[in-house]
Amino acid sequence: MTRQPPRILPANEGAATSLTHAGRGPGFAEGIVNPPVWRASTILFDNLAALDAAIASPDKGLYYGRRGTPTQWALEDALTGMEPGAAGTKLFASGVAAIATALLAVVKTGDHVLVTDSAYEPTRLFADQMLKKFGVETSYFDPTIAAGIEALIRPNTAAILLESPGSLSFEIQDVPAITTIARAGNIVTILDNTWATPLRLQPLALGCDISIQALTKYIGGHSDLMMGSATATQALWPHLKTASYRLGHTVSADDASLALRGLRTLSLRLDRQEASGLSVARWLEAHPAVDRVWHPALPSHPGHAIWQRDFTGATGLFSFVLKQGRRADTAALIDDLAHFGIGFSWGGYESLALPVDLPSVRSVTTTPVPGPIIRLSIGLEDPADLIADLDAGLARYSAQFTA
Repeated sequence: MTRQPPRILPANEGAATSLTHAGRGPGFAEGIVNPPVWRASTILFDNLAALDAAIASPDKGLYYGRRGTPTQWALEDALTGMEPGAAGTKLFASGVAAIATALLAVVKTGDHVLVTDSAYEPTRLFADQMLKKFGVETSYFDPTIAAGIEALIRPNTAAILLESPGSLSFEIQDVPAITTIARAGNIVTILDNTWATPLRLQPLALGCDISIQALTKYIGGHSDLMMGSATATQALWPHLKTASYRLGHTVSADDASLALRGLRTLSLRLDRQEASGLSVARWLEAHPAVDRVWHPALPSHPGHAIWQRDFTGATGLFSFVLKQGRRADTAALIDDLAHFGIGFSWGGYESLALPVDLPSVRSVTTTPVPGPIIRLSIGLEDPADLIADLDAGLARYSAQFTA
């Protein structure tokens, strides 16, 4: 079986149309609506000539299970097609694995990397513990630094890792300002785009070299899948692909099939979660127990103007800050919520609430707040039910301070 080039989605095609047809090119389905689940380790060749041809061009078709089957290829090609300017996508067992591999693909001993201070905590741990072991130094920077990042660049700076919005506190980064400076210095830029997905932000179009997603979140959409992806430009694609192969990354065909299924409804789910999230966020912003809401689509958000410029919409993840109390007090709010689960991750069909310890994952920036921070992932429930649930929870929370 020969692998076909990915279908690049037409610029004038709507998102829902694109996601319906993405990853369904020749060779993936053979007339079946959904690409079948091709499970494989060993690939059998008809003869020595066929074996030698595969050895000479291992990316042209079936070679060995670790290099994928049409099920994984369909997902990779669908994700590549969603990113204008992309040359290819690799899949990983988690979002963290995608971030780690992208960094390892572009750094070497003696290099220096810049990482936004608002990055996902496992990203920080990888940089501080693993990259340090390899002789790569990491510096953190204020996510709102914009063009000011030029002052932090060293002669040995090899990569800049961005995340916009930032984890937990949702700072919006001026990605074009940073990538313009990075390109002038031949520095690779990597952006964790899990919050927005390519439907809401297209990092490569803004000058980034590699776009990361934790497919565990919105792409999977059902809280039953662990997977990550990295999509690269033509210049970075050979480096990313080689690093992925050398590190032995692969995902199961069954998981790739789940991600493909989630992809088909991504546009519908994001539209619903965006609308519901904004309804809840606006309600919280007016609540007397709430100090502030960190949602990029709200005009009150410090990065709202940049969000309007670079993003095409929002999703369902944001945080809010309470006016008083401590983390232990949040039990009164979240323990008895009827429609919000308590747990890590986000992007599934069910809503989640999670208390946040921001100072523990910051090193160069501070965000003084009067009370605890709660991160919400808004799912597919009726927003009126979610608001009623939070209203009751905030009443319980406030009662602790008036008794």
